[in-house]
Amino acid sequence: MITSVLVANRGEIACRVFRTCHSLGIRTVAVHSDADENALHARVADATVRLPGAAPADTYLRGDLIVKAALAAGADAVHPGYGFLSENPDFARQVLDAGLTWIGPPPEAIEAMASKTRAKELMGLTPLHEVTEDDLPVLVKAAAGGGGRGMRVVRRLDDLTAALESARAEAASAFGDGEVFVEPYVENGRHVEVQILADTHGTIWPLGTRDCSLQRRHQKVIEEAPAPALPEALTEELHTLAVRAARAVDYVGAGTVEFLVSAGKAHFLEMNTRLQVEHPVTEAVFALDLVAEQIRMAEGHPLPADPPRPRGHAVEARLYAEDPAHDWTPQTGTLHRLSVPGVRLDTGYEDGDAIGVHYDPMLAKLIAHAPTRAEAIRRLAAALDRATIHGPTTNRDLLARSLRHEEFTTARMDTGFYDRHLPDLTSPTPDPYAPLAAALADAHTQGDPRFGGWRNVPSQPRTRRYALAGKEHEPTYRHTRTGLEADGVTVIHADSHLVVLEVEGVRQKFEVTRYGTHRYVNTTHLTALPRFPDPTTQQAPGSLLAPMPGTVVRVADGLNPGSAVQAGQPLLWLEAMKMEHRIAAPATGTLTALHVAVGQQVEVGALLAVVKDQPT
Repeated sequence: MITSVLVANRGEIACRVFRTCHSLGIRTVAVHSDADENALHARVADATVRLPGAAPADTYLRGDLIVKAALAAGADAVHPGYGFLSENPDFARQVLDAGLTWIGPPPEAIEAMASKTRAKELMGLTPLHEVTEDDLPVLVKAAAGGGGRGMRVVRRLDDLTAALESARAEAASAFGDGEVFVEPYVENGRHVEVQILADTHGTIWPLGTRDCSLQRRHQKVIEEAPAPALPEALTEELHTLAVRAARAVDYVGAGTVEFLVSAGKAHFLEMNTRLQVEHPVTEAVFALDLVAEQIRMAEGHPLPADPPRPRGHAVEARLYAEDPAHDWTPQTGTLHRLSVPGVRLDTGYEDGDAIGVHYDPMLAKLIAHAPTRAEAIRRLAAALDRATIHGPTTNRDLLARSLRHEEFTTARMDTGFYDRHLPDLTSPTPDPYAPLAAALADAHTQGDPRFGGWRNVPSQPRTRRYALAGKEHEPTYRHTRTGLEADGVTVIHADSHLVVLEVEGVRQKFEVTRYGTHRYVNTTHLTALPRFPDPTTQQAPGSLLAPMPGTVVRVADGLNPGSAVQAGQPLLWLEAMKMEHRIAAPATGTLTALHVAVGQQVEVGALLAVVKDQPT
């Protein structure tokens, strides 16, 4: 019987596994990098072991250090979580060779399925070895790992070499394996998968379907179970194929078989030999704890002959610290507050935690379960609306709008959803009264001598400046004989934390929270600006600034000051949060300055280069 589990992972999934272990009376051990010394997963574990360094290659991808940590901490089992080494057969063997229990499938099954090239061969499919114009578009894909990393869509043959190079570098950084392959790219299909559980006694459960079609950069954003609007015959076919794949490799444990469904046909994508990020929707529908089932199967317990009957519908949304309106740029900083009422919240963060540059930007998963799909969608969208998220920019608004989009509510979505709708889903719609509420609360907090108290003589208008959704706002207010007036709105109440305004007979409450220059008015984020702009902060035209903190991993060949560049030409690449981000020339012209070199770490807003426009 397992008594102590080390989780070879971090963040949300480590916390998720620990939660189940604690409920089962199992002692928990965390490993942490130097960057994660104070992370939530390290705080909630019963024991912790340091992995020196910060980069994944030095820490969470070092199987030898993790096995040593398990032995030193007295763990008798290792759970890999997802990502990192979770689909690495050599790591599974290291764990077993050390006399520890591996909470996962046999190394041979991982070897057969975790490499997507070998998995396709097992299913009778082969990658493309030579790509021609007739094959386009194609998808360059990492052979190991998942999560959208190491994947590139190629629509022009001239772009293939660069895509292969970029995908290899990203895959090697994320998974320690730079192998990639090329396959046909199916446009606008639905991403549907089957969760399986298999014990050591020959029983395999297909636990229904999940739809994960809403993706950005080939990484899932919204998932649900069961997959809606699938014909019964197709669902049965998917179940049969998933069980066949598991039996082919003598699979044991939890796994997921993924398909792309197009024109009523299922195309095998891969088998993930691990727990998936989206496993909570299956847990909700089948009333199971999949982590507990993994532990029981690792202990050798048999599954019942038949799985539980499904009930209702569940939808999950992944909350990321990123800016969808600006190429999904990852965001860093302090998460001052995270509170989401009414739904299940799986997270690796608590209030006050720092969001760094080294790892995935996912903050949390929100999961809603209800008797019907429509009710589950409504519940999750409402929870997103009510959520308190104070910190870096997130995709919260995008998630809520996606859930309410007609294509999603009518189950007509596919993997091209964000390609078609992203501009509309990210167009700013700020609360028009948020700047005024912030100004009134700030005036009270900062002791405005004209704020508060009745006056017989009207005061002069007062103005404050805020940045909101990329624009400056200057709300005004003043005292009159009848009370406060503010841009024609009646002020019912105003103090440092609560403002009540009456607009056309309707009273609206605004809760105001501040952190330095940042203001949160209900769910709207503003930045307080100085009364007069600082001329020293102005940048020269054509300045390229770092959109995030990160490391310069590549500079375009031959690029030097004086080089001619074309608009959109890639100049350099930053790596942040396990993804590569391309910095391109904003216009056709001449590179007049290059301030960085490969290996250099930069902070957000750092000046990278300057391009002088070509005269027209």
